[in-house]
Amino acid sequence: MFQPKSTEQQLRWLCACYFFFFSILGIMVPYLGVFFDSRGFDAQEIGFLLAILMGTRIIAPNLWAIVADKTGMRSELIKIGAGAAALSYLTFFYDGGLAYLAISLAVYTFFWNAILAQLEVITLETLGDDANRYGTIRSWGSVGYIVLVVSGGFAISHWGPQILPYIGMTLFIGMLISALPLPSNRAVVDRSVKRKPLVFDRALIWFLVSAMLLQMSAGPFYGFFVLYLKQAGYSESVAGIFVALGVVAEIFMFMYAPKLLGRFGVQLLLIVSIGLTAVRWLLLAYGVENIIYLSISQLLHAFTFGLTHAASIQFVHKHFDISRRSQGQALYASLSFGVGGALGTWLCGIIWGDGSGAVSTWIFAAGCAFLSMLAVFFIPKEHRPEQLETAR
Repeated sequence: MFQPKSTEQQLRWLCACYFFFFSILGIMVPYLGVFFDSRGFDAQEIGFLLAILMGTRIIAPNLWAIVADKTGMRSELIKIGAGAAALSYLTFFYDGGLAYLAISLAVYTFFWNAILAQLEVITLETLGDDANRYGTIRSWGSVGYIVLVVSGGFAISHWGPQILPYIGMTLFIGMLISALPLPSNRAVVDRSVKRKPLVFDRALIWFLVSAMLLQMSAGPFYGFFVLYLKQAGYSESVAGIFVALGVVAEIFMFMYAPKLLGRFGVQLLLIVSIGLTAVRWLLLAYGVENIIYLSISQLLHAFTFGLTHAASIQFVHKHFDISRRSQGQALYASLSFGVGGALGTWLCGIIWGDGSGAVSTWIFAAGCAFLSMLAVFFIPKEHRPEQLETAR
């Protein structure tokens, strides 16, 4: 198997991994609800299924991270995760019932969740002191998301939601091919030195509480946004364009995030970004039929995800030493996207009901975002990295 001979070659393969990883999210996140709807499931059942998708991130990333930190394996877990996830994804081609799909989702996402935390760690360790390039590398994931969210919307409009498994399987194969060339050199784990225990200090606790509430607020967006736009009279292809608009804004934010973080600091930017997230959900609640308000709400995705994620990844990277880094990234992913995402999606499915509670889901989301913003104020001042190394 071809092995990259230089850092730049490895970074190119990492860019490809980000592209395919987030391409899969670009077809799965916006349109999985539509896919389940086409198979006859109601809003509560869709919310339950999507909660499983998020909920497996509570346990799986932490299990894989323990393996990574104890063995030093990084790229090997990405390859195993991509291959096993692709095989288990084949179950989507069979039109089974609720229990069947629940098990299928749980199995495929268990392996899928081995990938991202290791990808983040490998990228940051490969970049080393050149960590300001993280946004550029990560932006390839945003490009992949855009390409698939737009093309996926047109494909579903033309062929129907049942095209989704075929698109997804193609992307899974692409992810596996991109992961195979990553070098298998393991991180050095010094077993003679006792690792520091994982400490949940006040700074980490309030950071995780904020992250969890923020992802709870994103529940209706990840689970029901396209259905919400369809209810308002938009087609899947138009909905895909609006989702892509948000990701374009996210790409620009990733480019400027290091400079903003260096100038204004993590705490201020988290407060502003999460505050704008609450505004975004209220715009969706009351302005979905107005194209200008809808466009503004999507442009705010630059803050909702782009800036908050860039700051959060670096906060975790600096908060944990090398022996705990995979566990740190996994902890962040499991509590925010896992616990927060699962609770948010499940509760929004209940609030949504037959569609009459659609507006209420966005009001609920705005409330969660406001509480998330308040939690940032409780991070102790001495643990607020006012100037991250990425901004140097």
